[in-house]
Amino acid sequence: MTRTEIVREMGLSPSQIFRMLERLVARGYVARSEGGDRYSLTMKMFLLANRHPPTRRLIAQAQPLMDNFAHETGQACHLVVPEAGNGLIVAQASPKGHWEFRARVGGELDLYTTGSGLTLIAFQRPERRVQALEYWGCKQPEQHLAEIGAHLEEIRAAGFRLGPSGYLVGVTDISAPICDPGGEAFAVLTCAFIEHPADRDSEARSKTLAKLLQLSAELSCSR
Repeated sequence: MTRTEIVREMGLSPSQIFRMLERLVARGYVARSEGGDRYSLTMKMFLLANRHPPTRRLIAQAQPLMDNFAHETGQACHLVVPEAGNGLIVAQASPKGHWEFRARVGGELDLYTTGSGLTLIAFQRPERRVQALEYWGCKQPEQHLAEIGAHLEEIRAAGFRLGPSGYLVGVTDISAPICDPGGEAFAVLTCAFIEHPADRDSEARSKTLAKLLQLSAELSCSR
């Protein structure tokens, strides 16, 4: 975009935009086109994101196990961590076949209405849930917790969450926490379970749940 276009889109003064752009260019986040007034993002943000050690280590550990899970069950799964008041999908695995259903890496999920988000919250110690949500960037956590408190205790007692998807009709979300040594979830594995014509009643879903719990337990122990 040109500087004039950026001024128009952001509704700020030309002098404000000029100072911002000069600083961003100096620090390597934005590049100015040669011989013109156009600006574009560099790869610096991408490089910074992929250097984040905790997430990188978790994905490196989880991805081959998730791929194996998808191959064995014929179901897709994704890995979610809390970020800026939402759940962030940081890894995904799909089964091999002619078709697939998958969540997009980089997609954001609502913490209060999705299986992944509710499982993340449920597996925080009750006395620390407000603190955890505030740390994650959530607003008015007390109000939301009052509305979903009973469901959170059900999830915690079961050790997982199994329920209808908050986004798609006919999809069952199966979510299992990945916990630190203190038993608090720092990530969640979710399988968006789709019933196949050859499945017999709830047998396939029960087997998928068992494998997902096994996978989450393995990742929890490896931290």
